[in-house]
Amino acid sequence: MKLPRDLSGQDLVKNLKKLGYKVTHQTGSHIRLTTEQQGEHHITIPAHNPLKVGTLNAILRNISNHFQLNRDELLHKLFEK
Repeated sequence: MKLPRDLSGQDLVKNLKKLGYKVTHQTGSHIRLTTEQQGEHHITIPAHNPLKVGTLNAILRNISNHFQLNRDELLHKLFEK
């Protein structure tokens, strides 16, 4: 599955709620999310529209490492309807 090219930071935050992430705070244009699933994990998402592909890829790689999923499994969980 390909990475979405027109995804905003806010849209990514909404999709990450499916994995148990909650917004803990926001400073300027950066949103901090935390999950307690499979251990505590923090991630910072820039509230840009759209997110740069490299930034999105790095965020998803970090999340997939935490949940021990490959990239396609993670993309399927986040973006399939």
